[in-house]
Amino acid sequence: MGCYIVEFEQNGEDRAAYGEQLLKKLEKRLNTKGLNERRFRDFRRLYLVYPQLKDEVLHYVMSGSKIRHTPSAELQLTDRQNNALTLSPKKVFNKLPYSHLKSISQLDNPTKRAFYEFEAIRGCWSFRELERQINSLYYERSGLSKNKEALSALVQQQTTQLQPADVINTPLTLEFLGLNERALVTENDLEQAILDNLQKFLLEMGHGFCFEARQKRILIDEDYFFADLVFYHRILKCHVIVDLKIDKFHHEYASQLNMYLNYFKAEVMQPDDNPPIGILLCTEKGDTLVRYATAGLDPNIFVQKYKIQLPSEEEIKRFLSKEIG
Repeated sequence: MGCYIVEFEQNGEDRAAYGEQLLKKLEKRLNTKGLNERRFRDFRRLYLVYPQLKDEVLHYVMSGSKIRHTPSAELQLTDRQNNALTLSPKKVFNKLPYSHLKSISQLDNPTKRAFYEFEAIRGCWSFRELERQINSLYYERSGLSKNKEALSALVQQQTTQLQPADVINTPLTLEFLGLNERALVTENDLEQAILDNLQKFLLEMGHGFCFEARQKRILIDEDYFFADLVFYHRILKCHVIVDLKIDKFHHEYASQLNMYLNYFKAEVMQPDDNPPIGILLCTEKGDTLVRYATAGLDPNIFVQKYKIQLPSEEEIKRFLSKEIG
């Protein structure tokens, strides 16, 4: 999208005033929820900062499959024609999710961007950790330090380890499923829509999710139970069980998901796995009921609210008024 805006709408020209008016017109022309001037600005900045990713994205889209990682796990910085240090486009595209790139693209200094790209990949930083390191001026502290290797080792050692809560977006926006409130009749409909749009769903869920099973059959005593969706998280090294509901949260939903987690711990979990995570997706949730219903249960149960459509401008205004007031 950023490539289209810069190369076709702006004809490759970088005129700020003209560009802002163009984005407003583009928003009106497309008239699509979720595509607005602010997001267009993010897309454009991302392309201007990372034009070298264009070929990687094009190859990814045209091939319909994931770009294979390079055989070497080594991270190497290279010089581009403008003498700015950067990681290879393939490495950046494969290793850094959109949220990371969006944050790093806001940094003006190319060397600083390369520094945070390198450190984020090497340390497997979550988005929150990346933001924390940028805000704590890690790059500047590194420049002042006489022993840069020791500082880097200390930062990586002190980096907050990736936790289950760090990899789950809240709330989930499932607008890309093409469903509306009236079309969402059964949990099967939601499940099928997610599977039909699995790649987009994984991106919305967060970084590191790998699909494993649908309607995973669980036999306990003489009864069969079915876990809606099962993933494996390659960074957390654990199974993630997603239970889909088409109504608001009820306390019995948490008990059922807790049973699934206990089953996976006893029957599925391998010696080198971490304990499984349970994600309960509901249309609404009351925070107090969730707190009482999950007290004493597995701490890796997360109750998430999902939205079929992105919030309107009026909803955002009401939210801001409530937060500020």
